[in-house]
Amino acid sequence: MHTKLNRQVFVYVLCIALFMTLGTRFLPSNKVSAEVTHDLSAAHLTIAGDNIVESEALQLFTPQLPEAAEINQIERQEVSLPEPEPSTIPEILSAIAPPSVQAPPVHTYEVTAYYLNVREQPDANSNIIQVLKQGDTIKVSQTTDNGWLALADQGFVHGRYAELVEESETPAVAAAAPAVLAKANTIAVAKAIEVPPNDTLKIKPHKELRSEPVRPSSAVESDSGLTEEHIAKLFEKTALANHGLERAILDIEEEYGINAYFTIAVMKLESGNGKSTLAKKKNNLFGLNAIDSDKYNKAFSFATKGDSVRKFGQLLAKNYVAKGFTTIDKVASKYCPANPKWAGLVMNIMKRDYKKL
Repeated sequence: MHTKLNRQVFVYVLCIALFMTLGTRFLPSNKVSAEVTHDLSAAHLTIAGDNIVESEALQLFTPQLPEAAEINQIERQEVSLPEPEPSTIPEILSAIAPPSVQAPPVHTYEVTAYYLNVREQPDANSNIIQVLKQGDTIKVSQTTDNGWLALADQGFVHGRYAELVEESETPAVAAAAPAVLAKANTIAVAKAIEVPPNDTLKIKPHKELRSEPVRPSSAVESDSGLTEEHIAKLFEKTALANHGLERAILDIEEEYGINAYFTIAVMKLESGNGKSTLAKKKNNLFGLNAIDSDKYNKAFSFATKGDSVRKFGQLLAKNYVAKGFTTIDKVASKYCPANPKWAGLVMNIMKRDYKKL
């Protein structure tokens, strides 16, 4: 009898514990607090025959819902962005969309010099990488601060010896504008496409390029390969030194094609290495317009000796080379007909100068 009773009590207590466990598991942990009050040790059971009478009610767990004021509820509100007004869409898109890629402007120039050196850097002393002829067209992508033109292909030429050509057609450079789509707060920006410009750079080499001085010949219109340093060395210990003539001599070679050796030789011969009266008082290094009947008074006068060099190149290109006087002998017959040795003297000076380098 007692064994049976003990089993019933054990089952009863086990059921209570199981019920408590399951009830606690399913209670919300963040919103409801449950207070369980029971005291199994304080429960009194009265046995009357085969019946079990609860003398003191067992207090099972009683869920206690907290008061509404004691619950700190976090109200989650969904934030919806307002739809932009149609008038503001372009402003939004312009702020988000990247700028379209524009190819650098390319302009067409025509070479005006007889021969024009293309150099690696915008510097007259830089290495020559190509030679252009008068009438060649080039594509220029940029102009430097010191007057050089950057070729779209490679290299630089001085802007003094090329003229901008009026272009009848728009250069074939297309940069597609970004395509922007706005729908359901999604913005798609099409990638800008850059189309490279057409390569119309026309370079026609007319002779082998050299970085060293070229052996002089009887051709007046030719490339010397000289630099300012070379020419300064040829002027050492003469009255022609330190007058800035180096740049002027190379200028007329690039602009008119007059060989620098030839210019230097005529200058030395006609001015007595810069010591003649015309050279000292009139800066006339070539005896320009020095007519035999009144050489000094009729000879041209120049502000600087460099101006004299530039006038010599201009006159020689226009009145000699352009009319077929393209060799030293031919120039001598018109330039100094009174001296049959003039051509030989000029050629000897050119050869000696070449050996000095």
